Amino acid sequence: MTTITFGKAINEGLRRALAEDDKVVLMGEDIGTLGGVFRITDGLKAEFGAQRVVDTPLSEAGIVGTAVGLAYRGFRPVVEIQFDGFVYPSFDQIVAQVAKLHYRSRGTVRMPIVIRIPFGGGIGAAEHHSESPEAYFTHTAGLRVVACSNPADAYVMMQQAIASDDPVIFLEPKRRYHVKGEVDLDANLADARPMGVATTVAAGDDVTLVTYGALVQTAKDAATAAAEEGVSVEVIDLRSLAPVDYATIEASVRRTGRLVVAHEAGEQGGVGAEIAASITERCFEYLEAAPVRVTGHDIPYPPAKLEQYHLPDLDRILDGVDRALGRPNSLSDVSEVDA
Repeated sequence: MTTITFGKAINEGLRRALAEDDKVVLMGEDIGTLGGVFRITDGLKAEFGAQRVVDTPLSEAGIVGTAVGLAYRGFRPVVEIQFDGFVYPSFDQIVAQVAKLHYRSRGTVRMPIVIRIPFGGGIGAAEHHSESPEAYFTHTAGLRVVACSNPADAYVMMQQAIASDDPVIFLEPKRRYHVKGEVDLDANLADARPMGVATTVAAGDDVTLVTYGALVQTAKDAATAAAEEGVSVEVIDLRSLAPVDYATIEASVRRTGRLVVAHEAGEQGGVGAEIAASITERCFEYLEAAPVRVTGHDIPYPPAKLEQYHLPDLDRILDGVDRALGRPNSLSDVSEVDA
């Protein structure tokens, strides 16, 4: 095992994929000479050359469009969208072409494209640099959408995404880039947990708490805090947002009888809404309370000085757990609490 940062784990995953398959090509704005704004691709151009680690013009539509052409020719392009809010100029390419070409061609065309998107807030950045656009892509048939939360998963899942014949939206929680963890750099991918399978990162019996990306650590902290009050919270790291591993969530909810879903994106039409609705359909007779969502607010991402009030934190997630348990909470009627 080697202790490295989340960002370095992605770098090592890319390096291994480049070394093992000469059809893997990286493209993006400033990813070559500079190594990317977050230095995720640092050193890869020097090692593999400018033909395989390509600095592109500042055109997200052009980057993704070029990736489509490369995929047609048998390559496995990995493109970086510099920040989450910059993905929108390439939205037409992704949802109208990348997601549909395999289906449209009756399976004769494959689109093994990985689209890396640093996403989410918590870094004090400006507008278009702290967004959570995942719901747009989970709604789009033909795309896989994944979000890793720790260095070990980042290393393995990057390689799994590149090996997939399906297009993959690879969401990287940017405020976790400098967090360290143990990674087995010699891991055999054949033995690794499949990319589409969720992980239970904390066992519990009273409430099931589902989340992904940067909020996994916050959820684990909430489970620890809740345990001090005698509440047992099971935390599930979703890992894959499309498809969703409902089997893992269902098994947990059938034991706990309660569900809380947390994410940074807004509540309306979000991943949490879909999971809450699906689990209600699948586990209605097991639920002791209505599912609870703890999310960002339904507003454009706020200025950096206000993002602490926008992002779900320990207190808001614990409040969601209280709501699921019917304990006094932020939505309780004052008279009910006094009673």
